[in-house]
Amino acid sequence: MFVRIYTVGHTPVGTSGRNTDGQVADTLNTTGIYSVVRHPLYLGNFLMWLGIALLTCNVGFVAAFVLAYWLYYERIMYAEEQFLRRKFGDAYLRWAERTPAILPRFGQFRSASLPFSWKKVLKKEKNGLFALFLLFSLFDSLIVGLVGGVSLNYVLLMLTVVSGMAYWVLKYIKRHTKLLDEKGR
Repeated sequence: MFVRIYTVGHTPVGTSGRNTDGQVADTLNTTGIYSVVRHPLYLGNFLMWLGIALLTCNVGFVAAFVLAYWLYYERIMYAEEQFLRRKFGDAYLRWAERTPAILPRFGQFRSASLPFSWKKVLKKEKNGLFALFLLFSLFDSLIVGLVGGVSLNYVLLMLTVVSGMAYWVLKYIKRHTKLLDEKGR
């Protein structure tokens, strides 16, 4: 989640989002986390879902998850990179040549060109945090039901409830107010 928060918090409008209708890139992100990895949001997704997969304690399941994730996201990354190559040409090619797709090269980090924006993070990442707490709570409940003699993790359950309420409040604020809007973000 930290990787996604850092990425979204430093990006301008028209980039790095949940694009469901087609590719969007008003500018080419090459600073901040984009200076060390080309697809930081997918890296963040992978790490979040890997955490959930590891809860199974099943090596076969984890291996199947990694393979399925790679097969699914590889096509998405390829399509995005073709779009960026057409739109930004040589600038994209130079950046892509020195920046790895998914495994960060931290030695080449360059500070983000924009300051961090908590408003943008709250606007864009509210669902990821709730989903993580919800899934961890479901796994916890499943273990309690299967193992017996083990009690629920009430702190985790409370964090799930709080993040769920925050999700709905932020969703309402985003839809009905301009409180989380920022120019250029």
